[in-house]
Amino acid sequence: MSPVERVTPGTVSRLDHRRKDRMMDLKLEVLTLPVSDVDRAKAFYEGLDFRLDADFVVSDDYRVVQLTPPGSEASIIIGSGVTTAQPGSAQGLHLVVTDIVAARAELAARGIAISEVFHDEEGVFHHGGTAGRVAGPDPDRNSYGSFASFEDPDGNGWVLQEVVTRAPGR
Repeated sequence: MSPVERVTPGTVSRLDHRRKDRMMDLKLEVLTLPVSDVDRAKAFYEGLDFRLDADFVVSDDYRVVQLTPPGSEASIIIGSGVTTAQPGSAQGLHLVVTDIVAARAELAARGIAISEVFHDEEGVFHHGGTAGRVAGPDPDRNSYGSFASFEDPDGNGWVLQEVVTRAPGR
């Protein structure tokens, strides 16, 4: 079997990614987000109940702020001097929730400008931007199939994705 297996909607890959000869685990721990105003971004993420893990002001041009979403093992870092990317250029960052309708309502109640819940016309994954969006959750409420999107104050794009039952091996 080739290293990449194409699957159609509704099928599950049979590839076993747990190689016997692997040397180490690689765990995604931190994503660095480019922001223009560190304090504004920090307040925004704290308003989403992200836990403040660190705020190191090293100099006028170097500040590192680490925040962790509730229930997550991965964190984000914002700051000054931590990335050369343009503020707002991070897109497609996913936060997984078990109830997309309730999560969307909670964020909206906190004053977050968030899209309505949608699913993708192809039924596989959402397209970039707003292309292919169909209003409402996935008709069968399949895990991985319902989304809502929002942006931080700089335009970094986040997507809520509903996952109730994880795919095998996840």
